Formats: sequence, C-alpha cells, structure tokens
Amino acid sequence: MTEGDPLKLILPFMVPLLIGNVFQQLYNIADIIIVGRTIGVNALAAVGATAPLFMMLVVLTMGLSNGFTVVTGQRYGAGDLDGVRRSVAMSTMLSLFFVLIMMLIATFALDPALAAMNVPEELFEDAKSYVLIISHGIIAMMGYNLLAGILRSLGDSKTPLYFLIIATILNIFLALLFIIQFGWGVPGSAVALVIAQGFSALLCIVYIVKKFPILRLQKQDWHFDWKFAWEHLRMGLPMAVQFSVLGLGMIFIQAVCNKFGPTTIAAFTSAMRIEQLALQPMISFGLSMAVFSAQNFGAHRFDRIREGVKKCSLLALCFSLFAAVIMYFFGREMISIFISEANEQVLSQAQQYLHLSVPFYFFLSQIFIYRNAVQGMGIAMIPMFSGIVELILRTSAAVYLTEYFGYSGICYASPIAWLGSSLFLFASYHYFIRLLEDSYKQHAGING
Repeated sequence: MTEGDPLKLILPFMVPLLIGNVFQQLYNIADIIIVGRTIGVNALAAVGATAPLFMMLVVLTMGLSNGFTVVTGQRYGAGDLDGVRRSVAMSTMLSLFFVLIMMLIATFALDPALAAMNVPEELFEDAKSYVLIISHGIIAMMGYNLLAGILRSLGDSKTPLYFLIIATILNIFLALLFIIQFGWGVPGSAVALVIAQGFSALLCIVYIVKKFPILRLQKQDWHFDWKFAWEHLRMGLPMAVQFSVLGLGMIFIQAVCNKFGPTTIAAFTSAMRIEQLALQPMISFGLSMAVFSAQNFGAHRFDRIREGVKKCSLLALCFSLFAAVIMYFFGREMISIFISEANEQVLSQAQQYLHLSVPFYFFLSQIFIYRNAVQGMGIAMIPMFSGIVELILRTSAAVYLTEYFGYSGICYASPIAWLGSSLFLFASYHYFIRLLEDSYKQHAGING
C-alpha cells in the first residue's frame, strides 16, 4: 500500500472486511428480529436489555484473539514456521484461560450485573438465561475468532468470511426451529447462536487441518513460556481493553435506558441494531486505514498517510450523508422489521433516536479513521484515551440529560460522545503525524 492511489488500494481491501462485519452483526440482529416477531415486545426487550453484555463478550474475544494472532502473523512473515506453531499453541492456551475466567465471572456476577443495569423484573429471567447460555458457550465465540485470526495472519481472509456466512444462515434456521417448533423462547435463541458459532469454529479446524500442514502442532509446541506468553498478551490485552472501554459505555447507557421499561428498551434496541448495521462501512474504513497507515509509516511516507486520511474522510462524509438520509426517511420502516405488530410507542421512540443521531454520523466516521490512522503509526495510547473520552462523555450525558429530558437524553448521549472523541482524535492525529515526520526528517538529516 505504499505505491498508487490510496483509495484504489483501500477500497478492495475493505470489501471483505465490510462483508464480514455485516454478517457478524447479522448474528445478533437475526436473533432480535426472530425473538421480536415470534415471541413479542417483552422478549425483544429482554434480549435488548442485556445486549451490551453480549457485545462486551464479543469485543473481548475479538480483541484478545486479534492481538494474539498478530504474533502468529509476525512469525509467519519472518519464515519462522516453528514460531508459527508455538504461537498458535500459546494463543490457544491463553484463550482457554480467558474463556474460563469469563465463564466464572458470568456465573457468579450475572445477577448483580443485571440488577445494576436496572433490568425490569418482568424481563429478568429471560435476560439472565440468554446471557448465561451465551457466556457458558463463550468458547465457541473465542474459538471462531481465534481460528479466523490465525487464517487471516497466514494470508487467507476469505475462508473465515465464508464460514461466517454459513454460520449466520445456520443461526437463523436453528433460532426459528428452537423458538417456533420447540417452544424454547428466548433461551432457544441463545442456544442457536452458540451452536452456530461452534459450527463455524469446527469448519475452521477442519479447513486448517486439511489445507495448512504447517499448523499441525507437535508436543513441544505446547511448552508454556512466560516470555512468549507476554509477547502475546502485550498485543492482545490493549486491544481487549480498548474495546471494553467502549462496551462499558454502552452498558451504562443501557442501564439508564432500562429504567424506562420494556417498551422503551425494545425501541432503543431496535434503533441501535439498525444503526450498528449502517455503520459497518465506517468501521471497515477504519480497519483498512490501520493497515494503510502502518505500511506507509514503515516506509516513512507521511505524505501518503495524510492523503489516505483525507480521501477516506471525504468518502466517509459522502457515505455518512447517504446513511443519514436512509435512516431519517426510512428508519421507521426498518424498525418495523423487529416487531410483528405495529407498536406506536416502540416505532416513535426508535425513530426519535435515529433522527437525533444521524446528523452526527460524520463525526463517528472520523473516529474510526483517525483512531486507526494513529494506531497504525504506533501511537497505541491515543486510541485508548479516545475511548476513555467517549466513555466519560457518553455516561455523563446519559445520566444527567435524562434527568431533564427523559428518554431524549439517552438519544443525545452518543452524538455528544462522538463529537468530543472525534475532536480529540483529530487534534491528536495532526499533532503526532507532524511530530513523527519532524523527528524522521531530523534523524535523516543527522545521518545524511
């Protein structure tokens, strides 16, 4: 990515990422649609009331596994095949350890967590069973994310996408079977999700065994080495923490939202799922920008980093305007997909959230672009600080604005957080790229 038009390089790279991110979102969206249309608003609210806990599990597994497999990719790039196998073994051992920790925390802390999130009494049992099943099946989620990360680190980004598509279709089929035919209710949706994720992990294992003989682990590969373990943790933990900070902000907002009762929870859940699907191109732009920025930083092409950020920002502006128009004028029709019968309060409150948030989509798109550009240049702490800024603004707005504006205060919380975090990242990006460029020029001048 160090030569040629940045957009012509970034766009083809981001397409598989975009498709994969969309199908990752469809996992949870499919569950919510099926639950809302086959069981009812209260069931939809029960799943939605705990959605941030589910997303926290997702981002933890993604952050850890993506970080671990960075080391695998480095060993593969260096031609160290023994190191590749040792990295796969170490990643597996560390992943199993963190899975066990997450399962224990979920088992003993779930009731207090749901109480702290103000989950209404009439939703409590369904909400608890949903999260408990997901958390006890977390090994399936971690398994797929780790194995998919290993395949991507070896240069295969398409196969994990195919397996994810298959698993998404299986999830929809099983959820319909368990809820409609077996009558399992909300827990049936969670069971379907875990089985589908487990199946995608199994497909990855079979594919790796057949297509990648270099990954056939030997006894000595399983030797635990603390220094090598730290090399993996040093990459995985910051990613997990960064994502978790953002997830924590959503937990606080959901806790405030849950005070308003099942109908408002259902409305907020529906609007958030529509919004998350609409934002996947922005997320994919950001991930592509990280690779583009990292490669050009290594080549000392700061001019290309600036050009790439500028062009991505302009393209993101165009997409933000397009997404805003769609959300504003057709959001109500999209929200109706989640419920079987028209519920005016659900529709109007969900539409209210979309109308208040869509004007700020551009600022959200800039968060993804600038955060990943800075991270690609090796400034690891700025993305974490931006997450903290976002967390503080979002939670403060949600808590204080609801005192004066009620439900509207929740709708304002995310736009305020997007605006503040994007301004912080904008200033940080310009400061550090100038600092790094000046430092390189000074160093080159001294040596030259």
